[in-house]
Amino acid sequence: MDDTHGRGPLLILSGRANRPLTEEIGKILGQDVDAAHIHNFADGEIFVRIDQNARGRDVFIVQPTVAPADNIMELLLLIDAAKRASAARITAVIPYFGYGRQDRKDQPRVAIGAKLAANLVVKAGGDRVLGMDFHQHQIQGFFDIPVDHLYAAPVLTQYFRDKNLDDLVVVAPDVGSAKMARGFAKRLEASFAIIDKRRPAQNQSEVLTVVGDVKGRNCLITDDMVDTAGTMSSAVQALKDRGAKDVYACATHALLSGNAVERLSAAPLTELVVTNTIHQPPARSFPELTVLSVAELLARAIEYIHSNDSVSQLFEIGTDDNE
Repeated sequence: MDDTHGRGPLLILSGRANRPLTEEIGKILGQDVDAAHIHNFADGEIFVRIDQNARGRDVFIVQPTVAPADNIMELLLLIDAAKRASAARITAVIPYFGYGRQDRKDQPRVAIGAKLAANLVVKAGGDRVLGMDFHQHQIQGFFDIPVDHLYAAPVLTQYFRDKNLDDLVVVAPDVGSAKMARGFAKRLEASFAIIDKRRPAQNQSEVLTVVGDVKGRNCLITDDMVDTAGTMSSAVQALKDRGAKDVYACATHALLSGNAVERLSAAPLTELVVTNTIHQPPARSFPELTVLSVAELLARAIEYIHSNDSVSQLFEIGTDDNE
């Protein structure tokens, strides 16, 4: 793809955190993504080398910063290598932004990890960031460089729209997910419910209250991520206990840490739909899991950024969620 706006040709680099996603993006754009060599020394130290000429080129580095922290370091080294190779512009494509949950001081003497991670990307030499479904919207402001924030909602809502589920209720598993759930309900022309979690006293189990009518209805739980799946599995059980018909769930980022797979497999869950922002190895697969690709969405965003066109048409669907 040649540049027509005064910037050099496109160059896509891939870290190792989610190479299948980068390869899919490259295939859509007709770009080779085998432009960087990355390996670990015997002691674990990461070595990065860009194997193609990067001088004057528009470089996009695809790397989710999911744990371990080596993935962040790998992204920083790729940015630094591109900067020292005289790239015209460097865009960090971060499908999943790790440390996003540490976005404020909610208790004494804690770090604000999201701001630190943002500072590192900027300090390393990143000129732009392309992200997807940050844990909190304000994380965009943590970067002192332009940020294009995409939403997986178009991919997820289209999947459930095609299912034609009748009498659907979109359920927020907690207060923090309410805005996202309302946006899904609006686009799926469904009703809305929310689960209120309360712990009556220390060391006592949580009491779940479902606010909304779910009896005999299909339910869809929405969240931005599923980590240990404690909240989601509890929400599924609470809905079934109150007479819900089939319970579906969706999340953009599938961390599936600890015994999340066992919890979800044991829950009365019809289907969990996630995206491939985080690579899912076969070990984390289970019958109820469906993985949708966001490669097309990211590829179009890269194409628009490279040609200096507006990216807003891709994430416009997410703007109503803040109303």
